[in-house]
Formats: sequence, structure tokens, C-alpha cells
Amino acid sequence: MVILMLNKLQEEIISLKKEKNAIILAHNYQPNEIQEIADFLGDSLELCIKATEIKGKDLVVFCGVDFMAETANILNPQKKIVVPDKKAECPMAHMLDAEEILEAKKKYPNAAVVLYVNSLATAKAEADILCTSANALKVVESLKEDQILFGPDNNLANFVAKQTEKEIIPIPDGGHCYVHKMFHTGDVVFKKERYPNADLIVHPECNMEVQDLADYVLSTGGMINKVKNSDSDEFIIGTELDLITRINREIPEKKCYPLLDDAICKTMKLHTLDKVKNSLENEKYEIVVDDEIAKKSLNAVERMIEVSK
Repeated sequence: MVILMLNKLQEEIISLKKEKNAIILAHNYQPNEIQEIADFLGDSLELCIKATEIKGKDLVVFCGVDFMAETANILNPQKKIVVPDKKAECPMAHMLDAEEILEAKKKYPNAAVVLYVNSLATAKAEADILCTSANALKVVESLKEDQILFGPDNNLANFVAKQTEKEIIPIPDGGHCYVHKMFHTGDVVFKKERYPNADLIVHPECNMEVQDLADYVLSTGGMINKVKNSDSDEFIIGTELDLITRINREIPEKKCYPLLDDAICKTMKLHTLDKVKNSLENEKYEIVVDDEIAKKSLNAVERMIEVSK
């Protein structure tokens, strides 16, 4: 059992959360002080599923990036979804817009559209089904179509393509996560020389040459489970730095080393304790997806969740 020593501001937030009948959802890439006050901490898939289970709460404070809060709103249109900092956007999600999907559909009329949950609601509205890094292959294999338009992350698309006989067509050209693009083969060689007994686990948003050198390619939730259940004692982790913060807190008996010390998502770190408190007190900044877009997106989100069960 993890015993937390909370600071005064964290205690004020917890008290305010009870007063407001609120719940705080946070992504694994949030800093330690926010992880500690979250009611639920998870990866994109876990947060999507949790969003469908929110009952008896009037306010949802979402400590993540824009597409995550949009998804929570799509799944809970009757609830107030707020983010502590409205500038917390996912650059990858903004690389693919609805118009580009429609153009790709014209070019490949028989293809199904699978979008990574890391996409904006306007793009989700044009998808047949969504996926996360944890279930992308399972989602693709669940479809009858042999051609799949897959976006916006090209590395995840290529990761799936290596494991299926279906034709995976990445959209847009060059879609990526800037944090996971930081990792290179030289980083792997350096860390493996320094920690020769450590297993290397990387995220499927990493470049293929990095994935090819890894012992395991897993989502952040998969990484946590692998570290927890593995017989190995040491791991090199190739994803955003604060996943290791969570692992170190929850599985202190294992040793985890970052593949790169500056693998930091700057927009995830825009949320601070002061902003979380302000978000609770003033119930802002609210995320509301347009009704028509939300209705069109809901089917794709629900299909993903159903496949994931």
C-alpha cells in the first residue's frame, strides 16, 4: 500500500473536490503532484473506459490533453468536463483534420477508417472506429475490411502493419508524437551499455528502428503491468518521463531508467496544482463538443470500447 504525504495545496484540492462532488481523472504523463491527487490514473484506453463509468459526480476535472477531455465529454454529455489549462493540446491530434480524412476516403472508398484516440473530435466524427496503442491491432483485426486508413500516428500504423495481413494506409503523411520521436537507436545503445541487465520497453509511437531493438513494445498501461508482473528487476522505459514517476511510486521494488532524460510532453505539464484548484473552484475551463460532432463521434468511441472488453 502506498502512503502519500500530501502538501497543503493538495489537501485543499481534495477537500474542495469533496465539496464540489467532483472527480479528477489524470493521464500517466501528469507530474507526480497531480498523480497523487487524482481519483483515477491511466492511459488513454483506461481513461476512456473510466469516463463511461462516472456516476454520481457533478464535475469532472480532466488532467490530460484536449482530445482526452473531448472524449470524456462525448461519453458524458450530461456532465461538466473541465481542464485546468485550456492550452493543453496534443500536437499529434492537430496533425489530422476531417477534410484530410474525407479526401483519403475518396481515394480509398472501400477502406475502413481507424483513428487513434489521440485525434480531435472533428476527426473522430469521420472514423468507423477508434483505437489506442493498447488495442490497435485488436481493433484492426475486428474489422471486415482489408484496407484500413489509419491515423494520425504513422509509427503506430506501422506497428500494426507488421502484425496484420490487412493493408494499413497511414494518414496524414508524417503524423507523429514529438516526444516519442526523440528516441533514437543511439539512445538505446547508450542505455543498454549502462544497464545491460535491463529489459527495454518502448511505446509504439516510437520510430520503428527503436521498436525493433526493444524487448517489448507496449502502451503505458501495458508497461506498468509488464514491470509489475515480470521476473526482471530492471527496465529501460521509452516513453514520457512521468510514467516512471508512477511506476516508482507504485512498484518501488523494481528499478526503472528513462531511455531519454528529457522525454517530456510540455503540454501535459501545463496543468499545475494551482490550476487544478482554480478549475475546481471556478469550474473552468469547460470542454464542450458540438452536438452533431459528438453524436457522429460516439459510435466510433463506443465501438472501440466494445472491442476492448
